[in-house]
Amino acid sequence: MAGQGPLSGVRIVELAGLGPSQHGCLLLSDLGAEVIRVDRPADVPRERPAKASTELLASGRTSIAIDLKAEAGLDVLWALIESADVLVDPYRPGVVERLGIGPEPALVRNPRLVYARMTGWGQTGPLASAAGHDLNYIAVAGALDAIGEADEVPHVPLNLIGDYGGGSTFLAFAISTALYERERSGRGQVLDVAMVDGVASLLGGIFQLIASDLWEPQRGANWVQGGAPWYRPYRTADGKFVTVGSLEEKFYELLLTRLGLAPKEWPQWDRERWPALRARLEEMFAARTLTEWRDELEGTDVCFGGAVSLDEVLQHPHLAARGTYVEVAGAVRPGVAPRFDRTPGAVSAPPPWPGQDTEAVLDRLGIGEDRRRDLVASGAVGVLA
Repeated sequence: MAGQGPLSGVRIVELAGLGPSQHGCLLLSDLGAEVIRVDRPADVPRERPAKASTELLASGRTSIAIDLKAEAGLDVLWALIESADVLVDPYRPGVVERLGIGPEPALVRNPRLVYARMTGWGQTGPLASAAGHDLNYIAVAGALDAIGEADEVPHVPLNLIGDYGGGSTFLAFAISTALYERERSGRGQVLDVAMVDGVASLLGGIFQLIASDLWEPQRGANWVQGGAPWYRPYRTADGKFVTVGSLEEKFYELLLTRLGLAPKEWPQWDRERWPALRARLEEMFAARTLTEWRDELEGTDVCFGGAVSLDEVLQHPHLAARGTYVEVAGAVRPGVAPRFDRTPGAVSAPPPWPGQDTEAVLDRLGIGEDRRRDLVASGAVGVLA
């Protein structure tokens, strides 16, 4: 399914995986890349579903179901690889090699191929072959221990930091830069995209604070951790939350002034006064509702934001004006990001059911009707009826 955007004309073959590889390919699809997802025949529904798929991270694909353990199925996959610009491998190290479709033979068949490997631990190192998930990766990379309040168990920050911040975003970035380099060299290459590496990169600003002696080792003590009363969330009278991020001195002074407090009585970087100011602000914010605080502070240079629940994102005026979230086939999903003025991307089509495009993809590969019939009959490919 070719789209519009700066990556229009790029063909990506995605071996079906979860989370980071899905989201990385969604980012590229939204920006115009054609993404062909290779699903398993076992995942093809027995009957065509009456409703659209809710696998939103798989939006914008065409889906072909291939048995990668069948010789005839591998022949089809090789035809796809030979026609592709990018192959995305979401498996643990060694899996594609055992299937016979590792980077070495792939680059022999298609020297211009960008072979992108997306894992948690990376292709090398003592943990490379171990199972894991987002929480494990951000723990080992050093991020988890720094998140949360003092003397509490570290907070679980959804799965945004490892899976999507350090994973899918770096996957899309790596693929895009490799394609750019290929325009100069004419050669593809293998990408080792590891979530632990991506999370470490995201921690660069924290290590800058450490190097500058601006970091306290205790969790929750630093301003970026919520330790400062002027950079944290507060509960409102209706049980919702507001946030203030008044880091710069002029914004901090404006915050206190708008709240009727004297800035000179509350020096911003006097850490000994932070607990008392936090208690005062907790009391003040708890006296009014979220809507009242939005009316008072939203849009000012206080650096304020009311916490929007996930079921309210379509209604927030700023998000609505930008189309930050959209509704597709009855489901809410993020809009296209980032934005291009001359070659804008577009919201991807709804996600496919596994195998729904198998025959169309085979036809585009030049595989005739008789051969397609044999592939289906043998189980080498699966077709959604």
